[in-house]
Amino acid sequence: MARHKAVDRLRREVQRPAKESSAARELAVTMPNVYHVPMGDDELALIFTCCHPALDRETRVALTLRAAGGLTTSEIAASFLVGEATMAKRLVRAKHKIRAANIAFRVPGTEALPSRLFDVLRVIYLIFTEGHTATSGSELIRGHLCATAVRLARRVAELLPDEAEASGLLALLLLTDARRPARTSPEGDIVLLEDQDRSLWDQQMIQEGDRLLQTALRRGKPGPYQLWAAIAACHSTARSAQDSDWRQIAALYSELLRYEPTPVVEANRAVAVAMAEGPAAGLVILDVVGLHPQLQRWPQLHMARADLLRRLGDTPGATAAYQTALELEPPAAEQAFIHARLRFLLSHEK
Repeated sequence: MARHKAVDRLRREVQRPAKESSAARELAVTMPNVYHVPMGDDELALIFTCCHPALDRETRVALTLRAAGGLTTSEIAASFLVGEATMAKRLVRAKHKIRAANIAFRVPGTEALPSRLFDVLRVIYLIFTEGHTATSGSELIRGHLCATAVRLARRVAELLPDEAEASGLLALLLLTDARRPARTSPEGDIVLLEDQDRSLWDQQMIQEGDRLLQTALRRGKPGPYQLWAAIAACHSTARSAQDSDWRQIAALYSELLRYEPTPVVEANRAVAVAMAEGPAAGLVILDVVGLHPQLQRWPQLHMARADLLRRLGDTPGATAAYQTALELEPPAAEQAFIHARLRFLLSHEK
């Protein structure tokens, strides 16, 4: 089984350069002179073009991640928890539809902006997510993608100053990216939130993000990005890991489920519940969420289970969960983290 997986992976890697080159050429034909666009309104125009209502919602987001974010097909597939071949077909169909419908390359007028806002914000959020925790490569963080997402979120917030969710997204990105300097060790290893040196956090970004969040909340138009930002604020404004209000964070995740009833949000809520009420309470939720077929192939789910089992003193269970996460081939930084955890567990088992 392992040999077959290795052969399949090697075959995909050999074929990938040709596939990506072909995709780049096709995008360039579909939207002339806008592939690898520099910063500015051309970049926004590309995003709004890809988010045209003529395309179905998931395809809009995926195509924009490819064209504007520069993400590979496999990285986009990982964001959607689908296979690479499935995502490739979606992208090809979308590019053909843009060409056939002769969709204009431009930022739409003010009256049409709100109707595309949800998808535009989603794309920016996913670009940031790939930068914040890379799905490929040896580094945990792709800083240029984080910076690109912050810049785009700021531009959208400027275009739509009365849209609370646009401000909420910018607040979320600032509050989260402020922690970037402390998220890895000098050697590039992952540093968990509870172990981070908070003096390295960018306080100016945190203060700006908190101000934006408060302004957005006062508009009385709640939405998911404001809730995500409120969760980030709970982490970023706490003086220490012990001061984090995990009950409030769990409550915010419960509210977020009204807007995003996804197994990923439920898994995050499980971790917050574990921190507030103990690992056993969180593990009950996580095990139910883990029955979802897509999440069974999500390494982070098994890593979270392993941590909760470790905290409960179940070393064999934690070891098995970490091994399952490794078998799902997470990015290199996460693999190194898992190996370090396994060494720790084995050394304390003797």
